[in-house]
Amino acid sequence: MAAPAEPFQFTVVTPPGGWTVDHVFELPAEQLARGTVELVDGVIIVSPLARLEHQRLVGRLWGQLSSGASPRWEVLPGANLVLGNRNNRLLIPDLVVSNAPGLEGVSLTEKEAVLVAEIESPSTRLQDRIFKKALYAEAFIPYYLLVDPEQQSATVFRLVGGEYAPHAKSAAGVLTLVEPFEAEVDLRG
Repeated sequence: MAAPAEPFQFTVVTPPGGWTVDHVFELPAEQLARGTVELVDGVIIVSPLARLEHQRLVGRLWGQLSSGASPRWEVLPGANLVLGNRNNRLLIPDLVVSNAPGLEGVSLTEKEAVLVAEIESPSTRLQDRIFKKALYAEAFIPYYLLVDPEQQSATVFRLVGGEYAPHAKSAAGVLTLVEPFEAEVDLRG
């Protein structure tokens, strides 16, 4: 008979003065490997790693967007994205289109992000539709791609006057992207 599995514990002690992006990057690798650790206004948000079907969709979207991107752009899955200059916001979008191809290091800033993409799941739907969308808009990232795999639909939002407005929607499971570059995203998998 197998011994019962030990429950997962994510134990951290808040540093004096609160959490910063630098503190998150200093967390032990074994803690970071078991989930997604993001930071919003000094508060850590821990989410489990995405389901396999979610990761497959990220891979397909990465390939489709990358094929349309010129050498001027780079499409990165799961990149650390530091927002603002207060060192207290770190998000990890499913995909980031960067205007700084070949950049080295552990993170990008909103200045290097032209488009961020989030793929909804039952546990992240509210965060992706409202919370993260608002944070990306506040950081002035020009485009936000929101994908609903259950509906095989996607919407590209464009920043207009500091808020996102719908810019392009998929039809019959296919999104035709025109900006920031041309690409076709097929959500039917």
